[in-house]
Amino acid sequence: MSPDEDDLPDIVDVVLEMGRAPEEPSAKAPSPPLPVAPGEAQRLPGDLKTLADRARGYVEAASSANTRRAYASDWKHFSSWCRRRGFSPLPPDPEVAGLYITALASGGAAGTAPGDRKSVSTIERRLSSLSWNYARRGFVLDRKDRAIAAVMAGIRNTHAAPPRQKEAILPQDLIAMLETLDRGSLRGLRDRAMLLIGFAGGLRRTEIVGLDCGRDQTEDSSGWIEILDKGMLVTLRGKTGWREVEIGRGSSDATCPVVALETWLKFARIAHGPLFRRVTGKGKAVGAGRLNGQEVARLVKRTALAAGVRGGLAEDERAKLFAGHSLRAGLASSADVDERYVQKQLGHASVEMTRRYQRRRDRFRVNLTKASGL
Repeated sequence: MSPDEDDLPDIVDVVLEMGRAPEEPSAKAPSPPLPVAPGEAQRLPGDLKTLADRARGYVEAASSANTRRAYASDWKHFSSWCRRRGFSPLPPDPEVAGLYITALASGGAAGTAPGDRKSVSTIERRLSSLSWNYARRGFVLDRKDRAIAAVMAGIRNTHAAPPRQKEAILPQDLIAMLETLDRGSLRGLRDRAMLLIGFAGGLRRTEIVGLDCGRDQTEDSSGWIEILDKGMLVTLRGKTGWREVEIGRGSSDATCPVVALETWLKFARIAHGPLFRRVTGKGKAVGAGRLNGQEVARLVKRTALAAGVRGGLAEDERAKLFAGHSLRAGLASSADVDERYVQKQLGHASVEMTRRYQRRRDRFRVNLTKASGL
């Protein structure tokens, strides 16, 4: 098997092998056998391929498209690194994996600029990616092996740094950002609705662009909306399953996310399918397909810079501060309610995770120094 071959056998290929005649040679490397009784392969139903296709679909659905793309890219990088150094990526070798993460930490991995050291979080993700890719190929990478675990512990101790969080967009920042948008254009109406819904709902960028007008309307949807008298109910399929997000109406139409969305849908003439779409034809037409999540990040960055948010910093420094998560962090940092409500809105399993999103709140609201009598 060539080290460069990315499309290696997975469990679906194994199932298909079960349906082959015993004398038919296989062009692929042997895969781990499934528990099948003798002669069972000859009694498989004729619609096995249909079932296998469905099984492949379920395998794909087990992880997001973004995750699969990232893992595929990671495997390609690892395979290339192995080839350059005379190693084989298969079967898994903890010593090879340990050398690979060492190269990532020291800036010596193929495909990276000299001295381009990867962060600890990136290296940990690469390890998870290798484990995932090996599992798909019927192997197990022992991450507890000393060749990996000891090296990873040393990398953490040497290179670990506090996480760099994106700047929170606070309400006054958001209002200033909205003022930079053209209310008389379709693009301006769309961007206004995305910013307000993303902030008020505490939504991720992929959750914003993944919304449909109603349930079961598109295959790539991550949820849908229901507009009610007092607000809007957003049903989302997130990392941990389905959840509902309640977005209430604002104190004025100018800052109300529901009004902003209704206005966009009305003038864009959208009644079915994706909520947020590309505006084409010099801003006078609306496409059929949904936007990419990167468009939300670019929108936040562009309008934050145009509005002068954190204007005291240099332009290049300001550009690094803002992204799609700035909206979620802004809601968590500014909503003056019990943390449990913010936790529910953001879909976090623990209040500790919610507190990570609270950037510029009053950190000394509870003063234990004074409370102790000093």
